[in-house]
Amino acid sequence: MVMRSYLDYNATAPLRPEAKTAMLAALDACGNASSIHAEGRQARSIIDGARRDVASLVGVGADNVIFTSGGTEANALALLGSIDEAAKSGARISRLIISAIEHESVRANAAFCEETKPGLRVAVCPVTAQGQVDLEALRRLLMEGKGRALVSVMAVNNETGVVQPIKGAVALSRAHGALVHCDAVQAAGRTPISFDHWDVDYLSLSAHKIGGPQGAGALVVRNGVPLASQMRGGSQEFGRRAGTENVAGLAGFGAAAKAAAAELASVKAWAARRDSMERRLREAGAVVFGGEVERVANTVCVAVSGISAATMVIALDLDGFAVSAGSACSSGKVSQSHALAAMGVDPELAACAIRISFGWHTGDEELTAFAEAWARIVSRARSRVAA
Repeated sequence: MVMRSYLDYNATAPLRPEAKTAMLAALDACGNASSIHAEGRQARSIIDGARRDVASLVGVGADNVIFTSGGTEANALALLGSIDEAAKSGARISRLIISAIEHESVRANAAFCEETKPGLRVAVCPVTAQGQVDLEALRRLLMEGKGRALVSVMAVNNETGVVQPIKGAVALSRAHGALVHCDAVQAAGRTPISFDHWDVDYLSLSAHKIGGPQGAGALVVRNGVPLASQMRGGSQEFGRRAGTENVAGLAGFGAAAKAAAAELASVKAWAARRDSMERRLREAGAVVFGGEVERVANTVCVAVSGISAATMVIALDLDGFAVSAGSACSSGKVSQSHALAAMGVDPELAACAIRISFGWHTGDEELTAFAEAWARIVSRARSRVAA
């Protein structure tokens, strides 16, 4: 039997033991958190505790945290909710600026806004060859347009792990009176986050990227900024997200956030393990994307020319390693990663890209074994071509 190594944390991290324990305990809470009886108060207490733990992870008060069904809903709420509320208040948002490497949930919702919000225009800010937002290009976009802007820039790219210049993007945005949304889904648990220090207005989080359950997330919102609920039917989540709360899921989210915060001091040590693995991959002919700038320590995006991502993912899976393709698959068709395309990567090389992402449960021996398996697969592929 082939031993398995899970190296796809950026897709979904394994459920932390602390989160599982909290979720199992919460399943015994039968009350609705909106009810005032003892059972309802018990459910509310669980949610309140989770809210405090998630808030602590990013350095805000609990009242700034709005729970959602995940990162996608948090991103949608930030974009649509801010635009809708601003229109009602008279401080209309007429421009939405997103980076070229944003997650599809930001890209798709930006396109929806442009289609459905009269007068709104979307601009896409390019990135450098290393995958960082081009701040000079952002400055030009802010200067050229008219009207109030909302800027959406992710903290860490989900494919390359490249850390984005959030402070610089925020400073430019503030100079032009723009609001700022940050998708921090891939940053949480991998790098310290300070909502106030970053000075953003909206920040998205997702439980299952930090060892919590799938189906839970949060939007952190600065006091006083516009935000209209996109879910109607109740006054939950401070009137900004209707619907009965997922008590067990949020209990797991809170426990995962608390555990992730506690281990942040040790995350930097992961970089040495990543670099050691990368050296082995480069020796086998790998190209590392974004390797010349700051990245989170758990993510590597690589390719070997001539070996497609699908081929590599399947071969590694047969050897016991779970990784992701750098390209997105839809209905059986593989298309080039929009992030790598924005970086100017040759389409043929981009089609060979895979992502390795690891975390707290990954041992040094697993990364060593992965590098050895990678080298074997590349060697076999080259032998077949030579023959």
